[in-house]
Amino acid sequence: MRLALGGGGTGGHVYPVLAVAEELREHPDVELVYYGTERGPEHELAVQAGIAFRPIAAAQIRGRSPVRLARGAWNLLRGERQAREWFRQDPPAAIFLTGGYASAPLGRASKGARIPLVVFLPDVRPGWAVRYLQRYASTVACSVEASLRHLAPGKAEVTGYPVRRQFREATRAAGIERFGLDGSLRTLLVAGGSQGSHPINLVIAEALRRLLERMQIVHIAGPSEEAWLARERERLPDWQRERYHLLAYTEDMALAMAAADLAVTRAGASVLGELPAIGLPAIVIPGDFSDQHLNAAYLVERGAAAALTSRQIDGLEETIVRLMDDERERASMAAAMRALAHPEAAARLASMLRELAA
Repeated sequence: MRLALGGGGTGGHVYPVLAVAEELREHPDVELVYYGTERGPEHELAVQAGIAFRPIAAAQIRGRSPVRLARGAWNLLRGERQAREWFRQDPPAAIFLTGGYASAPLGRASKGARIPLVVFLPDVRPGWAVRYLQRYASTVACSVEASLRHLAPGKAEVTGYPVRRQFREATRAAGIERFGLDGSLRTLLVAGGSQGSHPINLVIAEALRRLLERMQIVHIAGPSEEAWLARERERLPDWQRERYHLLAYTEDMALAMAAADLAVTRAGASVLGELPAIGLPAIVIPGDFSDQHLNAAYLVERGAAAALTSRQIDGLEETIVRLMDDERERASMAAAMRALAHPEAAARLASMLRELAA
């Protein structure tokens, strides 16, 4: 049974695909193929996961520039033709897509090839790609019930955000060992997404000495941010330098979360699945460039997180200290976060896809 996977542009769109792929690989009759753009994160992540990758053209279709809109429309049509050719050569029995502009050509091609399609919405509110793909989908799954008002009635159902197995298996002890932490200290995790967040990193860097007097920090800074933060680390006294664990990127994010007492993070789609899977309270800082504020609001309304806007980011240090000093509030937030978890989501979506394929 050949099954097609697609979704990209951000890790929040790719990681749910990989979580479902883990479940599908439990069935020896399943062959997986990932379709996406060569330059998107989906290419490298699919290859790392050992999934066959097939490139197609795609580009965002938004903005005010007529040239950019025309280029996006042209790449959509070109990607659709490429997908149709791939489907003609090796037709999949079903397709699983998670949105992002790389998914749109596959959705269009699925209709002409009469291949059943499952679309998954990771965020609270769908972007243009998921809104566009709904017309072609047999089923539209979503992370949270708040999404249902934005989706086509009769097609939508809540499955939860599927997380990779590492998030279901990570332990605090393993995380402490992996990152060389002091088990007697409270741990702050700072992670601004796969590329990092310069505004968050700036605030943390300015507050480093004061924060490190109280806690140890695991800082996933982003590939382009690590160098200048490493220079800041060298200026610290030896005992504080030992408490500051700086990385550009890690494949072991589940272990980093499991070792932490509090996280500072952007509010991309993954916060709706990965933080609840670990039960990690967080301070979420939505970017101004997307609907991340809705993801943040969802967590805040349920008592699982605190949120700061980009205009409030100067208050980050104060918020970190307040929550780290208030064990009772962090425990309440952790319980609320765990209550949002859907550990069965990946298996449920995998079963849904296999049933459609059959």
